[in-house]
Amino acid sequence: MPKIKTVRGTRNRKVVSQKEWLAARLKLLKAEKDLTRRSDEVARRRQELPWVRIDKEYRFETDEGMASLTDLFRGRSQLLVYHFMFGPDYTAGCPSCSAIADGFNGFEVHLKNHGVMLWAVSRAPLAKLQEYKKRLCWTFPWASSADGEFNSDFSASFTEEEQRKGIEYNYEQEEPVAPISSRSTSNGASKFAAMCGTDVNTYIRERPGMSAFALEDGVVYHTYSTYARGLDGLWGMYQWLDRAPKGRNETGVWWRRQDEYESESKDKGASKDCCG
Repeated sequence: MPKIKTVRGTRNRKVVSQKEWLAARLKLLKAEKDLTRRSDEVARRRQELPWVRIDKEYRFETDEGMASLTDLFRGRSQLLVYHFMFGPDYTAGCPSCSAIADGFNGFEVHLKNHGVMLWAVSRAPLAKLQEYKKRLCWTFPWASSADGEFNSDFSASFTEEEQRKGIEYNYEQEEPVAPISSRSTSNGASKFAAMCGTDVNTYIRERPGMSAFALEDGVVYHTYSTYARGLDGLWGMYQWLDRAPKGRNETGVWWRRQDEYESESKDKGASKDCCG
């Protein structure tokens, strides 16, 4: 049996009658409805953002061969790109990005049938992406931007020089970063760097994000990008945890790739069959 995770104070939670619970639940429901309405308003404002025409010729390596940004639309009018942290020097994809991408298979087909293409894009060579995709049983399209400027133009990848000067990420200027010792970091970056087979400085030069594009009359437009906590809504796991009795219940970095949990390895063995 997997180890049960507990949280301090849970056993002292107030226990009430159904009537008292319902009163508290209805009070919370009002707040949830207010939040939903505010979320709808933010979504409306997001869709009303002005567009930026893209004239640069980006090239991607895909399972079907080389492709332009226009090609990624595959006949649809809208394109969503997840900037997946998988740099050329990584040996495996970022665990956080992997947790987010675990949900892509399920809804990618629905998006396609609603005029929206979803892609993951990373700088790692296509062969690495294909191998990792096979390992985790993913079927959504994943392209390599290799040495192109796509990731850097959309604030998802940075050079060592930019890192030393202070990068601009999530629409904010970060402080310059001196070379970091892996032993000196305690925020999970060094742990994830090791899980990706690289050093922490190289690891954090890649950043997560998502960008949206529209195609009209043969012209591609950039409509939206978000980063960092702006990606929370795409992380299906957290949407469920936020509704669980203990919430996110986090003390440090706890998640792993789907095939690296202790209970998973005990239940299914070292190898994983995508068919069941």
